[in-house]
Amino acid sequence: MKFGAMLGILFVVLLITLFEWPKINPNQKKEKAAFVALTAMGFLLSVLLLYFPEMPGPPKLIEAIYKPLGKILEK
Repeated sequence: MKFGAMLGILFVVLLITLFEWPKINPNQKKEKAAFVALTAMGFLLSVLLLYFPEMPGPPKLIEAIYKPLGKILEK
């Protein structure tokens, strides 16, 4: 069941890549690297959330980082 969902996620990522990659200018190496990095992180996060649904998401990470900063700024 989860393997099929993972294949579905992979299929969507491949479709996005096949649609967007030709639109990126071949001379824009940094833009291509950013696209690959963001796409890979999104794929990894979606697969991790598929197998570990109780895993805290990005808002929890941001809250953990900025909560102490908010306390300092309140003073």
